[in-house]
Amino acid sequence: MSVLSLAGETDPVRRDIIAAINRLLAGTPRRSRGRLNISQLAVEANVKRWRLTHQHTDLKDRFQAEIAHAETQQAAIIRSADDYEDLKRKHAELNRHCRDLERRLEIYAVALNQLALQNAGLADRDADAAKVRALPRRRQLNP
Repeated sequence: MSVLSLAGETDPVRRDIIAAINRLLAGTPRRSRGRLNISQLAVEANVKRWRLTHQHTDLKDRFQAEIAHAETQQAAIIRSADDYEDLKRKHAELNRHCRDLERRLEIYAVALNQLALQNAGLADRDADAAKVRALPRRRQLNP
């Protein structure tokens, strides 16, 4: 992947700088440590730093613009990855919450079933034969 084209460049120094820019941005340095800064670009292109900062300022500016663009893209990727991890964490929390609700629902279903059986037992028997005694209902006062 080349960011800058060598087509139309006849100056060998400019061609070396453009090739160095393309290698650094691709992550395949040959002479430098691969850091994305002007000093490393000068080392990669095998030129003096002042030649970049004083004679070939257009290439220096283009390189810095490409670095800024790459950093913006990297920051967006990191944000996206962080958002994905947050969603995974929230999904796991919701799954745990749903499992807890399902367990409670099972407990409530058993309790309701027991209450329904007791109610049916009270309805079918007389009050003396039932193990559970029904309490008399309160009278409601009419206002």
